[in-house]
Amino acid sequence: MISTAIRLARVGSGSELAAAVLMGLGYPCVMLAALIPNLWFFAVAGAVTYVADWYLHQKDSYLINRLGKVRAGLPIRFLVRQLLLILLLARENLAEQPLFYAAVAGFLGFYALQAPQGALATLIRMRRTLPVVTRNVDLHGVRIPDAPPKALLNRSAEKMLHLDIPAMAGVIYAAGTGTDLAAYTGVGVTAGLGLLYTLLLIPYLRRSAVPSTPAVMKTVHKWLHEYRPTVVLYFSGSDESAYQVNMWLETMEQIDGRPLIVMRERTLVPKLAATRVPIICVPGGTHLMQLDLSTVRVALYAANVGKNIHILRVPTMKHAFIGHGDSDKLASVNPFSKVYDEVWTAGRAGRDRYALADVGVRDEDIVEVGRPQLAPIKRWTGTPKNPIPTILYAPTWEGWDDNPGNTSLLLAGENIVRRLLDAEQPVRLVYKPHPFTGLVNRKAKAVDARIRKMIETAAARRATEPRWIEEAASAQAGQAAARAELARIEARLAQLETSQVRKDGDEAEESRVSLADPERLAETKRLRAEWNDAYWRSFGWWEHTSVTGVQPRLYDCFNEADAMVSDISSVVSDFIASGKPYAVTDSAEIGAEEFKRQNTAVRAAVVLTNTAEDIGQLLEAVADPAADKLAEDRRALKEYLLGPDEPSSQERFNAAVQALAAQAEARNAGVEQRLAGQSIGELDEEPETN
Repeated sequence: MISTAIRLARVGSGSELAAAVLMGLGYPCVMLAALIPNLWFFAVAGAVTYVADWYLHQKDSYLINRLGKVRAGLPIRFLVRQLLLILLLARENLAEQPLFYAAVAGFLGFYALQAPQGALATLIRMRRTLPVVTRNVDLHGVRIPDAPPKALLNRSAEKMLHLDIPAMAGVIYAAGTGTDLAAYTGVGVTAGLGLLYTLLLIPYLRRSAVPSTPAVMKTVHKWLHEYRPTVVLYFSGSDESAYQVNMWLETMEQIDGRPLIVMRERTLVPKLAATRVPIICVPGGTHLMQLDLSTVRVALYAANVGKNIHILRVPTMKHAFIGHGDSDKLASVNPFSKVYDEVWTAGRAGRDRYALADVGVRDEDIVEVGRPQLAPIKRWTGTPKNPIPTILYAPTWEGWDDNPGNTSLLLAGENIVRRLLDAEQPVRLVYKPHPFTGLVNRKAKAVDARIRKMIETAAARRATEPRWIEEAASAQAGQAAARAELARIEARLAQLETSQVRKDGDEAEESRVSLADPERLAETKRLRAEWNDAYWRSFGWWEHTSVTGVQPRLYDCFNEADAMVSDISSVVSDFIASGKPYAVTDSAEIGAEEFKRQNTAVRAAVVLTNTAEDIGQLLEAVADPAADKLAEDRRALKEYLLGPDEPSSQERFNAAVQALAAQAEARNAGVEQRLAGQSIGELDEEPETN
C-alpha cells in the first residue's frame, strides 16, 4: 500500500511521502485556521508546512518540481501563507490596527527585495558560466576568479523566502498577546536580513565574473594548437548515461595517439571517473564548430544521438561508431550507424548481425576490435569460489519502446529472485539492476523496489538461521576490519577528489585547476581496487545483497559471481568473457529454440521462461562441472562474440585507430592535391560541350 502510494506520488521514500502528505494537509489547515479564526491552530499548521516544504527541498523531491509546473511553486506557497496570515488578522478584527498595516507593509517590502536579490544571484551565476567545461586542460591563460561562497548562491531563492519566518512569527505572537512590538521587531528583522542578503551579493557581481567567451575560447584554441589531438571520443547523452563514457576512459588512456574527449552536457562532466585524458565539454553548437580540431584524424562515437552531426560534418577526420555495448538488441543494428565511415564491433557476431539486419552498413565498413573493457574480468576456475555459489541477477532496463521482451524484470523478475532465495541448495543472490530501470515504465521501478525488499527480508531471515549465525560469529572480526578499511579508503578518495578544488569551488573554478596528476590518478586507481576487495569482505559470502550506485562496478560483480541471470543486452555478451554459466530470460515467451535463433548470445545459455522454473539447470551447472552441458558451447561462443584472445582487444583497437587515421591522412592528401593550383570557381565550371 505504502509502496504504491510512493510510486503514484513520485517520491523516493516513505519519509518523503509523509512530508508530502503533511504539506498537502497543512495548507488547507492554514486556510481553515485563518477562516475560523484560530490563531494557534494557524501557527501549528503553518509550522508544519514550513518543515515539510524544507524537507522535500533537501531531498530534491520530484514532487517539488511538479508543484512548480502547476503554478504552486515555492514563491507562490510562501505568498499564500502570508496572505492567509493577513486574512487571519482581518478575521480577528485587527484590520484597522497598526499591526495589520505593519504586516502588509512588511510583506510587500520583503517581496520588493526579492526581485533585486534574485536578479543578482542569477546574474552572478550567468557571469560564472564558461562557454566550456574542461578537465586536464590548462586554462591558466585566462583569469578565472574564485567562486562566491556557496552559502550565498546555493538555493538562494529558497533561503531568501525563508527569511519571512521572523515576520510571520512576530505578527502571530503580537496578534495573540497584543504586544505589537513583537510584530514590528519581526518585520524589521525580516527586512534587515533580506536587505543584508541582497547587499552581500553585490560585490561578487563583478569580483567573481569569468572572462568573456572570446577570451576563454582563445585560450582553449591555443591549448588545442599545442596539444594537437589526434583521436576524439565524442559523446552526448542524458544525466544517466555517464557510464557510456566511463567504460571507454581506460581504453582512451591506452590509445596510440593524443586522445581528447569532447562532450556536450555540463551535468555529465562531474559524473566522469578520474582520468588523465583531456576533456572539453562544449554545450553550444556554435562554440563547438569554432574549435580547432584540424589535427584530429579519428572521431569515435559511443552513442547514436542527434548532436553527433556537429562533428560528423568535419570531413578531415574519419568517423567510427564504437557504441557502449555489443548485444542482440535492436540498438546494436541502428540504421543511423551507416553515417559513419566504419562501425567497430567486438567480434564476428556483430558483423553477421548487421548483415542479417540489412540496414545499410556495408560489410567492408565493419571492423572487429574486441572489447578492451573486458580485461578486468576473471576467468572461471570451474568451481564456486565460496562454500555456496553466488548468483548475480543483472536485468536490463525496459528500453525506450517499453517492449515487454526487453527486460525480465516486469514479468519474471520476482519469480527469478524468489526461486533463487528459496533454492533447495542455498545460494547467495547479488542483485544489480540497470541504472535506467524505471526511466520509461514506473512499473519497472516498483518491481525493482519489491525485489530489493524481498532480498532484504531473505537476508534478515538467513541471519537468524543457526548455520549462518555460526558463520557470522566467526567472520565478525574480519568484517569489522573490512568496514573500517572501507571507511579509511572512502575518506582518502574523498580527499583526493576534493583537494584540488576549494569547498566553495564551482564548475568554472574546477575547470581552472583540474589538471591531471599522475600520482593522484595512480593512487585513486589503487584505492578503488582496494575498496572493491574490502567491500566484498565487509559482509559474508552467504549474505544476499542488492548492489546500487556506481560502485562496485558490474565487472566487479562478474568476478564475485559464479553464474548470472540476465536479459538480452551487452551484459550477457560481456559476461561470456568469464566462461561462467549464465541464464537468459525469454520474457516475450517466443520459445527457447526461436529465442536462441534470434539472439546469438543465448546459444550457450540456460533459457528461462517467465516462471523461472528451469533455473535449477543453472544451479546444477554451477555446483557440478559434470552437469555443465554448455561449457564447450560457451567457449566457442566467446570467440564468435568477442573475438580471439590474441592479439589483445586493446592491441586490435589501437590498430583500428591507426588504420582509420591513415585513411583520413590519405583522403586529406588527395583532396589537397586535387585542389592545388585551382580556385573554387574553376572547380565549379562545367566542361564545354560541342
